[in-house]
This record gives sequence, C-alpha cells and structure tokens, in this order.
Amino acid sequence: MIALSASEIAKIVGGTLHGEDVMVTAPLVVDSRKAQPGSAFIAIVGEQVDGHDFVADAFKFGAVLALTSRRVTGNHIVVADVIIALSQIAAHVRLQLPNLTVIGITGSQGKTTTKELLAAVLSSAGKTISPQGNLNNEIGVPLVLLNCQSDTKFCIVEMGARHQGDIAHLCQIAKPQIGVVLRVGSAHLGEFGSMAAIAQTKSEMISSLSSEGIAILGDYDQYTPQMAKLHPGRTVTFGENQECDIRATDIEVREGCAHFDLVTPEGRSAVGLRIAGLHQVSNALAAAAVATVAGLSLDQIASGLSMAQSHAKWRMEIEEIGSLVLINDAYNASPEASAAALRTLALFAQERGGESWALLGKMHELGESSAKDHAAIGTLASELGIDHLVCIAADEYASALTEQDAISVHRYLNKSGAADIAMNFNPGDVVLIKASRSEKFEELAEAVKGLWQKKIDEAIKENGAAQ
Repeated sequence: MIALSASEIAKIVGGTLHGEDVMVTAPLVVDSRKAQPGSAFIAIVGEQVDGHDFVADAFKFGAVLALTSRRVTGNHIVVADVIIALSQIAAHVRLQLPNLTVIGITGSQGKTTTKELLAAVLSSAGKTISPQGNLNNEIGVPLVLLNCQSDTKFCIVEMGARHQGDIAHLCQIAKPQIGVVLRVGSAHLGEFGSMAAIAQTKSEMISSLSSEGIAILGDYDQYTPQMAKLHPGRTVTFGENQECDIRATDIEVREGCAHFDLVTPEGRSAVGLRIAGLHQVSNALAAAAVATVAGLSLDQIASGLSMAQSHAKWRMEIEEIGSLVLINDAYNASPEASAAALRTLALFAQERGGESWALLGKMHELGESSAKDHAAIGTLASELGIDHLVCIAADEYASALTEQDAISVHRYLNKSGAADIAMNFNPGDVVLIKASRSEKFEELAEAVKGLWQKKIDEAIKENGAAQ
C-alpha cells in the first residue's frame, strides 16, 4: 500500500473525515482481525454481519482509520457506499503505479491454479502480488491491488462474475495490461442462462484492454479463440494445438502429475508439474504465455512451473493416509471440473492398482441442464473405469447407468451417512471427494479420514494382539 493521508482518501472517495488526519501506510482490510499498525478498516454491511460492529476491534489491532457509512468512534471517513469507496481508492492507487504490470485472469475453470503457477514463475523476475484466497470480486480485486507498492513489478488479479458487466467493472479499476481468458465452461450456467452469455461476460476481459494491451486466449472451447476479434492489439494463444503460440507436446502423466515439453517462440523445454491432474497442463500453458510476453526466458518459465506447488485449500489436495490416497477437491464443482477430477482419479488408481472411489455431491447453478449434466458425469465415471460411484444427495449421477455398467453405485441421503463408506476402503485405493462449495464436502473429507485412520489403528491393534 502506498502511503495516503486520511484527508487524501476523503478527497478520493468524496467522503467526510471525522478525527485526525492520520497516515494510512498498511493495506486496507475488511476483516478487523487482519488489521495492523497503519492500516484502514472498511466497515462493510453484509447480510449477516455489520462491519461497523468491529471498528473498535480493528483499532485495537492497529488500524488508524475506518471507512464507514455512518458515524463511529475513532478516526473515520463517512461515505455513501464503502464498497464503491474501496474501488475508488484502488483505482487511484493503480494510477500512481505506472511501472506496475497488472495481469487479469478470468475463465470458468482454473483461475486459482493458473494464478498460483504464474505467481511462482513471475516471482523469479520481480516482486509479485497475487490474491491469497478467493479475492476475485468487487471487494477482493481492490484489496489485492492495494497491496502493491512502488517496487511491485507484477500484480495478478483473478476476476469472477455473477452478472454481465462485472468483469468490465473490475477492469476499470485494475486496468490490466495483460488479459487472460482460460476457457468458457458451464459453471454458473443457471445464473447466466447460456454458454454464449457466459462467453460474452468473460470476453469483457479482452474488450476492456487498451490497444497496447496483450490478450492471452486459451484454445479449449469454441468461444475463447473468437475473442481475438474484440482486441485490436497483440493476441497470444495457448493450447495443445500445433497452431497455438504457446503449446505443450509429448504429454504424459507420472504419479498423477503432468509432464510435457513446453514450446514457445524461444524453443522447447521440459516441464514436470507438481500439481495433480492432466487438466493442469492448460493452466500451466496460460501461465507460460503470460510469462513469455512479460519477457521471462524459456528456462525461467519451465523451472518456475516445475517448482510451483498449489496452496489452495480443497483444490486437488492429495493426501496419503497409510496406503490410501485421498483427493480432496471439495472447493467447488462444475461439469468440466468434475470430469477433470474423475480423470485424475482414474490415473491415480491405474498407477497404484487399487480401487477407485468417486464420492460426489451436487453441482449447483447448472439451470435446466442440471439433471443431464449430473447424469453425464456418472456415465463418464463408468467409461473411465471408476470402480465405485458414491452419490451423496445426488442420485442424478446414476440416472443414466444400467445393470450392464461395471461401476458399483452407492447412494446416501447426506454426507454424514456417506462417511461410513470409508470402512469399505482397502489399502491401495484412491478416493475422490468433490461437490459444489455450498455442500461443504471438506467436512466429509475429514470424516472419511477419521474413519479410515480408525480402521488402520484397529488393524494394527489386532495384528499386535495376534503376535
């Protein structure tokens, strides 16, 4: 955060300052517990929590100023809308950092992993700021930008959308010089109504670029490549097609992770990812495309990708408990993401030789196609040779399966009952846990781990007694 006085901030947001004209020298926060000496606290009124109730706590943690929509005790600026004020401050700070390169990333799938891979690569070339957590909306994007200082070289911002115009609004604040669209998928299809509407919303990333900006476009769906028509400047494509500017060849999977040759205009170099899943290749290529146009060498890019590790919770987290492999991918689910997770499950099971278990909960926000999309995932599980499909409050997954399908189907009304399936696991098995965020399947993952550990402990005890 570049230093700003309270009076400067009041002028930027058109608010009224009450109290001393203090200096804000630390990042702005919306969580009072994250306040530190020199920071400002943004008192947001939410559906369940009113930030004004925590202003005093923020001051105790070191905040010197609060942005509020009503009078409070302590130094504060009263504005009509604190979220708009937050955006105004971020937009002001962005303009004060002309040497900062902002990279905007959007897409229906892969934003977080791409961000983490890209941050690992760019960090070798200069100070890089990237979101820590799910900061991809009108609150999160400004908070990320406000972490930048005069010596920050790169800032990576994820941009999500619930409505058309959301990404365009975020681009007005962040002014990215590099805009990335990973792919258009069916996540939030129920909200937008059609894939074309989702594509139009994602394309705001590209249409918002200046003519000097660079568009980075994936070659993984029919919509994204067409966005090149919206940008008069330079466009770089990535994918596995021979015609892509940045591509992968000789792809293979070892221990669940993709290995491939990265091909750029500079040449070819080997990459071995540490993040599980064949679908991570596209995310790595997106990161490589950005790093290439940012001026990094091929060796820097390949090395950074090969060293990068994911720190995102409940996104393809691989944990080995005894000889059981648990893939916790409970953060969210869409048809595309679920299909990718199932393919990863199948690869792990093939390598280890045990049985594969897919514990699946509902995918939300799919609209009229929900039943069909769930059935398609169940069918895919059978086609991939998954041994066990565990439907948890989501019988739709098994609706298209017949007795001729080799897959075993297990149905549970809720995740608490489904945890008992762990007692049927055997050493060498591989288990996937996946559902939409609101299903909170991380709780199921913890319950399964506990029951499996109990089974291990009982086996050790029995073996000890037998000896």
